[in-house]
Amino acid sequence: MLVDSHCHLDRLDLSNREGGIEAVISDAKARGISHLLTVAVDLDSSKSLTEVTAKYDHIYSSVGVHPLQDEELPLPTVEELVDLAKLPKVIAVGETGLDNFYSADSYDWQYESFTRHLLASKQAEKPVIVHTRDAREQTIDLLKQHQSDSAGVLHCFTETWEMAKAAMEFGFYISFSGIVTFKNAGDLREVVKKIPLDRILVETDSPWLAPVPYRGKQNEPKNVYEVAQCVADIKGISIEQLAETTTQNFFRLFKLSQ
Repeated sequence: MLVDSHCHLDRLDLSNREGGIEAVISDAKARGISHLLTVAVDLDSSKSLTEVTAKYDHIYSSVGVHPLQDEELPLPTVEELVDLAKLPKVIAVGETGLDNFYSADSYDWQYESFTRHLLASKQAEKPVIVHTRDAREQTIDLLKQHQSDSAGVLHCFTETWEMAKAAMEFGFYISFSGIVTFKNAGDLREVVKKIPLDRILVETDSPWLAPVPYRGKQNEPKNVYEVAQCVADIKGISIEQLAETTTQNFFRLFKLSQ
């Protein structure tokens, strides 16, 4: 069985999807996807996602504010995040982090938001989900400053082996998305080769970043199978072994019972 360790069910466009969200979840189950983590991007989704998780035993959620949210919005307080993390089936804080690729101008806002999420993660004793792009040194510096037994995951990883190695020293896991299947992702596949199997997660980040052969289409949790197959091929193992290990990794990181 596989786990989609990072998706955004509330961001899917279901207007032309026969069967709606039920079909999305059913199709994932049919492909052996046993659990999903649907990730919040703002305070509204941090609350509303609990309506989805309440209906399905195998779906969990997180609480947090994405670094590319409107910097005019008020920053969440540490207390707000800790309180939200107490909601049913919330297993993580985030996604949060730093993005100098799309929004370097809002760096100060991102830095303060990331810091608050890290503090909340430590207080709530729940892992943090980190979005990072073109901010390697700053991200690692903050992770070092706010080390926690709960650690977390660098999701949709596209950075260097050196960054992954540094994060793993603080207990972090590294998650790969459909990007790893892209033709121009040779450098990323080299990083996959070096990451220990017991630190790898797989994800879709749906509705974005559909893997080959679905690139350009709306992504769904069922497509984590293609991500897993690609990672298994890179590691030279069967998809069954990759699925078993990454599922164990997910349950270990998020302190869940199988």
